[in-house]
Amino acid sequence: MATVVLTVAGGLIGGPFGAGLGGLIGNAIDHQLLFKQGPREGPRLADLRVQTSSYGTAVPQLFGTIRVAGSVIWATDLIEHRATEGGGKGRPSATSYSYTASFAIALSTRPILDVGRIWADGQLLRGAAGDFKVRTGFRLYTGAEDQPVDPLIAAIEGSGRAPAHRGTAYAVFEDLELATFGNRIPQLSFEVIADADPVPAGSVARALGVAADGLATPLAGFSAQESMRTTLDTLCAATGAWVQSDGAAVRLQAGTGAARAMADGGVGADAQPTGRGVRAIAAADAAPRRLSIGYYDPARDYQAGVQQAARQGTGTRETRIDLPAVLDAGSAKAMAAGALARTDLARERRTLTLGWEALTLAPGARITIDGAPGQWRVDRWLLENMVVKLECVPIAEAPLAGAASPGRAVTAPDAQRGSTILLPFELPPLDDVAATVPNLVVAAAGTGSGWRRAALLASIDGGASWAPAGDTAYPAILGTVQVPPGAARAALIDGAGYAEVELARADMVLANVDLAALDAGANLAMLGDELLQFGQVQSLGGTRWRLSQLWRGRRGTEAAIGTQRAGDRFVLVTRDTLKPLDLRVAIGGSVQLLAQGSDDPVDAPAVTAMSNGISLLPPSPVQLRATRQGDITQIGWARRSRVGWAWRDGVDVPLGEESERYQVEIARGGERSVRTLDAPGLTLSAEDRALPLTLAVRQIGTHGLSPAAQLSLPSLGDDR
Repeated sequence: MATVVLTVAGGLIGGPFGAGLGGLIGNAIDHQLLFKQGPREGPRLADLRVQTSSYGTAVPQLFGTIRVAGSVIWATDLIEHRATEGGGKGRPSATSYSYTASFAIALSTRPILDVGRIWADGQLLRGAAGDFKVRTGFRLYTGAEDQPVDPLIAAIEGSGRAPAHRGTAYAVFEDLELATFGNRIPQLSFEVIADADPVPAGSVARALGVAADGLATPLAGFSAQESMRTTLDTLCAATGAWVQSDGAAVRLQAGTGAARAMADGGVGADAQPTGRGVRAIAAADAAPRRLSIGYYDPARDYQAGVQQAARQGTGTRETRIDLPAVLDAGSAKAMAAGALARTDLARERRTLTLGWEALTLAPGARITIDGAPGQWRVDRWLLENMVVKLECVPIAEAPLAGAASPGRAVTAPDAQRGSTILLPFELPPLDDVAATVPNLVVAAAGTGSGWRRAALLASIDGGASWAPAGDTAYPAILGTVQVPPGAARAALIDGAGYAEVELARADMVLANVDLAALDAGANLAMLGDELLQFGQVQSLGGTRWRLSQLWRGRRGTEAAIGTQRAGDRFVLVTRDTLKPLDLRVAIGGSVQLLAQGSDDPVDAPAVTAMSNGISLLPPSPVQLRATRQGDITQIGWARRSRVGWAWRDGVDVPLGEESERYQVEIARGGERSVRTLDAPGLTLSAEDRALPLTLAVRQIGTHGLSPAAQLSLPSLGDDR
C-alpha cells in the first residue's frame, strides 16, 4: 500500500516529520485508488444461489444465519440400482432403475454452529425439525481445526488421500436418492447457522482483518464471498461507514463521535476566510432520486428482497446496493432511506484552507466546523504550496427503522414425512381379469403429511430372508374402524347401518358420491375383510368420519359382513394407491412386509398379509332353492363368477374358471355324502328326503372351492 511505502521513504528523507508527511500523502493515495467512494458493485444476490464445483470458486465466510448454496468439493459417480418386479399373472417382468449419489458441499471458510433447513431445487429436502424428505445419509463438519476425515470419502479415495478440510465447514450426503430430482444432483441451498445471534457489521469487518469503530448495524446474516475490498465497499455503502487510515492500519468508522473542532484559517494567497470554509452544493439531480437495497429476507425463506427509498425533487437517477446480508423488511427500508439521505447530503462539500496544524487530519477523520451544524468527515486531504486543504462532507445520522412489508412469497411446504403405515390385504380383481396368483396388495401412507412413498422389503419364509419388493404406490387414504357397520344383506342398499372410521391424519378427507358414481365403482373401501361402498360421509371432527348409504359385500366378500371389530383396517380402494405384491404365495400362505422410508425406525415390526383366496376362488353360489314335485325334490342354484361383476348385457356372467363344476355336501342325520356335479342342479328322491337334511353347495374353481351356500330342508313328510 502507498501508505506504508511513502511512510518508509519519508522517514529516510526527513526523519519523523517526513515519515508522518509521507504517511498522510500515501493515505490520500490509498483512499483515492483503493477505497475511492462512488458507484459500488457488490456481490450480486444471484451469485449466492449458483452452486458450482468449478476450480477457483470462492467459498464464503458466513456470519449469523443465512441461506447459501455452497460449492461441490467432492462427488461420486451416480450409483445405479436395479429392481425387477412382476412376471406373475402371465405378465412379463419389469426392471426399474434408480440412482443415488454421494457428495460433499463446502459451506463456509469460517466455523459454523449448525445447519437448519436444506432446499433442493427450491423444495425442502430437510425440514425445520431436521427431517429429510427423501432417504439420504447426512453428516455435517462445522469447520473445526481438528475435525476428522469423513469416513466415506476416506473409504473411496483411499487412506491418506482424503483431506479433512480443516477450517472449512462442509456437509456430506451419502446415497441421496435422486429420483425426485431427475436423477441428478439437485441445486442445494442451506440455512447455515454460523453465529447464534445477529452480528454487528463491525464484527464482520474485524473478522476480515479490518478494525471498525461505531459500526453497530445488526445483520441477521452475512456472506463475505468476494474480496475484502468488495466486502468493505458494500458494508460502507449500506451502513454509511467509511475507511480511515492512521498511516499504519486501515479501519472503518461510522456515525458521529469524537470530533476535532476546526475553523478556516485563511492561509494562502487565494484564501477566503469565512470561518466555515468554501461551500459548494451540487445540483439536486446529481444525487439519485430513488435508491434500492437488495437483501435476503428471513420472512420469505431467505429469498431475495428489495426495499426502496425515494426523495422529493428533481432528477431521474436510480441506484441499487446489493447486500449479501439477511435483514428484516423494516431494517432494509431504513438502510435504503439512510443511504439515500447520505447521497443527498454529500452534494454539499466544504473546503477548509489550513496550516501545518492540519497535517495530522487524515481522510476519514471527524471534525466540526465553526458556524456549520453537525459533524463533518474529511473526504480528501490536499497539500498544495505548503497549505493543507480539507474537502469535507457532512455525516448523516442513521434513520430509525420503520414498518415495511417483505412482500408475498410462496414458500416451500415443510411437511414432515413421519413413519410409514402399511395395510396389506388380498383384493378381489377389479379389472374383471381372472387372477392366477393371490392378488395381494398393500396400501401405504405416512403419519406425516409430507410422506410420499417408501421402499418395501418382503419375506415369504417367516422373516428368515428378505428381498426388495419395490416402492409403495401413491399415498392412500386409510385408518382404522371405530364403529363396525354390523350385519346387513349384500343384495340391498343398507340405508340404516353406518360405520365410523378414524383416518390416519387430519388432512385425509372423504367425499359424498351419488348413486351413478357408486354404480361406477366410486367410494370402494376395505373394512376388515369386507369390500363395501359408501355414498354419504359426515365429518365428526378431527380425523373421525361416519360412512352411510352402504353397499355391502362387494365382489363376493359377503361372508365378511358383520365380522369387523374396532381397530380393523379401513382403506379407500383406488388403483393408483395400491401396490401389487408379485409374490408366489399359496392360498393360506402369508407374506411379511417392512417399510424403508427416511423416517421409519430400523426396529419397526413387520406387518403380515394373509392370502385367504378371495382373489382366486369363485364366490359362493346364490339363489339356492328347493322345488318339490310329488316325491321328488329339485335343488337349484345360480352360479357367480369372480369376473364380470358389472353384468352389463343381462345374460349369464362369464364363467371365469377352466370348467363349471360343483361340490354338494349332504348332511343327513349322522351321515355325510359328497357329490360332484357338472351343472347347477340336483334331484333328491323320496328316499333322500326321508330325514331332515342340510345341503352345502360349493363351486369348484381352478384354484379351489368357493365358500358354501347352505340350505336346510325338513323331512319329506313335514308340511313346513
